[in-house]
Amino acid sequence: MNVLVVNCGSSSLKYQLLDMTNESVLAKGQFEKIGAKDAIFTHKRPNADKVERVESILNHKEALTILLNILVDDQYGVIKSMDEIDAVGHRVVHGAEKFADSVLITPAVMEALNECAKIAPLHNPPNIQGIEACQAIMPKVPQVAVFDTAFHQTMPKEAFLYALPYEAYSELGVRRYGFHGTSHKYVAQRCAELMGKHMSDLRIISCHLGNGSSVTAIKGGRSIDTSMGFTPLSGLVMGTRCGDIDPAIVPYLMNKWDMTYSEVDSLMNKKSGVLGISGVSNDFRVLEDAAKEGNKRAQLALDMFHYKVRRVIGAYVAVMGGVDAIVFTAGIGENGIGNRDAICNGLEYLGTRLDKELNNIRGEEREVSVEGSKVKIFVIPTNEEIMIARDTQRITGDLVKK
Repeated sequence: MNVLVVNCGSSSLKYQLLDMTNESVLAKGQFEKIGAKDAIFTHKRPNADKVERVESILNHKEALTILLNILVDDQYGVIKSMDEIDAVGHRVVHGAEKFADSVLITPAVMEALNECAKIAPLHNPPNIQGIEACQAIMPKVPQVAVFDTAFHQTMPKEAFLYALPYEAYSELGVRRYGFHGTSHKYVAQRCAELMGKHMSDLRIISCHLGNGSSVTAIKGGRSIDTSMGFTPLSGLVMGTRCGDIDPAIVPYLMNKWDMTYSEVDSLMNKKSGVLGISGVSNDFRVLEDAAKEGNKRAQLALDMFHYKVRRVIGAYVAVMGGVDAIVFTAGIGENGIGNRDAICNGLEYLGTRLDKELNNIRGEEREVSVEGSKVKIFVIPTNEEIMIARDTQRITGDLVKK
């Protein structure tokens, strides 16, 4: 069974075509700057040169048409016809409380996705556009929606509710939803495999650290708390997002700096985080270089990030009554050698210690704690695409049997 995984952003589209008989990647790539005349298309195949083009791509439907054409191309393709694509799995950011699992996409599901777009106006519309484009081009191929929020639907009410009037939740759906769920679920499962145990027997803290970051407490295979909330803005200090702040700061800034709501929203989402503190960059590699050269604000931004992650880890140890493993994943988690070291510095009271030599890796799967540590530390590269493909296969398997 071949599954096409599609991840649409507002001006981007990432994809992978996987052969699920052995979970191998047949092709993968991405489109950047969709909607522009100089959009960038990159296509990769195992053991072959990368294809890169710059051309006008006005919308996601055009991007998918280009994608499907190259998949069957005599020179660059990996399948003989589109009939070899058995199902399509779509990453959808927000499923609200409507979806606690991945689902086969139907007209009723599409209606619900549009309802969810009201609380995720930046994220869900591009996801919906990708689904509609695939439905138009491949009307007979089953499509599956896989939600970033679904894994966190196991959080108890005391964890996900805000202390606002209850009607804000019951009438408007204002609550903590959490994100990066597909990634947290994958690395937790992989962590359990590496430890030779079942997820139901473990307490895992998963740290998905990138330009957008979140930490999740996973007890018995279930998410019981996570740092992001109603939107991906809350929680940790991030690349350009402020994370948790006193909500009274918003009207204060609007008053003192004569800002509109939209301007404050942009400030918190695009101009804050380590970028706002450092005044240098949201790229942690650039910050580390600047800090080494003596830039105190760059060092402060890094210190704040490390402190906030460490503080959340400590809180989640408390809510789970202990921890068996801490996992680092995503761009910074997988590649930030110094960041992992700084975050773990001070966690020795848990019964764990980072092995500096083992920690000297980027993008590799490895236990990096000192041998014999009571609490294990792992670096596990995330693989959201394989999780989407697995769910797609699980849901559509009976539909596509030949």
